[in-house]
Amino acid sequence: MSKIKPSKGAPYARILGVGGYRPTRVVPNEVILERIDSSDEWIRSRSGIETRHWAGPDETVAAMSIEAAGKAIADAGITAERIGAVVVSTVSHFSQTPAVATEIADKLGTDKAAAFDISAGCAGFGYGLTLAKGMVVEGSAEYVLVIGVERLSDLTDLEDRATAFLFGDGAGAVVVGPSQEPAIGPTVWGSEGDKADTIRQTVPWDRFRSGDTSELPLDRAGNVKFPAITQEGQAVFRWAVFEMAKVAKEALDAAGLTPDDLDVFIPHQANVRIIDSMVKTLKLPEHVTVARDIRTTGNTSAASIPLAMERLLATGEAKSGDTALVIGFGAGLVYAATVVTLP
Repeated sequence: MSKIKPSKGAPYARILGVGGYRPTRVVPNEVILERIDSSDEWIRSRSGIETRHWAGPDETVAAMSIEAAGKAIADAGITAERIGAVVVSTVSHFSQTPAVATEIADKLGTDKAAAFDISAGCAGFGYGLTLAKGMVVEGSAEYVLVIGVERLSDLTDLEDRATAFLFGDGAGAVVVGPSQEPAIGPTVWGSEGDKADTIRQTVPWDRFRSGDTSELPLDRAGNVKFPAITQEGQAVFRWAVFEMAKVAKEALDAAGLTPDDLDVFIPHQANVRIIDSMVKTLKLPEHVTVARDIRTTGNTSAASIPLAMERLLATGEAKSGDTALVIGFGAGLVYAATVVTLP
């Protein structure tokens, strides 16, 4: 018989507050078109993107996270000292170690909160949310701060016609805490590593160590390009539309709900065509509010779901207590879907 005492966590967990930060610089499609052969109409029709935000020198991964997190903590009605863990999902923090979460936890004023980074691409927010729910229910933290943050402008090849227009920067955060009723459903998550090459970094970092640049990509001026994100657009589109609609349906089933029970749908903001196709495949009713934050924010990877959630609540398109289906999917290929009650 085990001598270990049982955990004393909450019966359930819920999102208590949400916050977002978008960099001050707004970048229209015209700026992107200075480097690629395309048109504003083509970009809008292919992706739905009209503008995106790019971070300035002072808008670092940590700085944007702190701004978003401060808003989420205030929205939750608690103080930073009560945060027991900080989970940051990002692929664009360029210091391998220490985790940027430790800097964020310290600058927010937490009381030595557990802090770590995860790398799950565009599904990172869903992964972090799932970990946070487990910590709250298990009892290792009463309140958990989950942050999705990216500076993807640092990883964008502005000469790549397939991706130059896609990415934006920003941070979104939520506070997860105790609940007396179910408010974060079971997570349906997984990976399909056999398709990992469809979204990838162009050049691994260690290729720069030897100093041999003979096989490294060059820009038009003959300079070695910094590693960037590239993808096989059509393959990603097909996978997202058909396979992720199935995952979304599984998340609804796991929560014991049907599309008619939903108030809001917040998918990863990858592409408006993907979002619209998923809505059609899932047969979502007309009353369901669908997040299309990508139009003015671009694809911010791990930050896209909390940023879209924050905007829907701020504009009144969604309200506290609404039932929302959230799903993230991207590089890996990884995915995570769940149903939540909005804060």
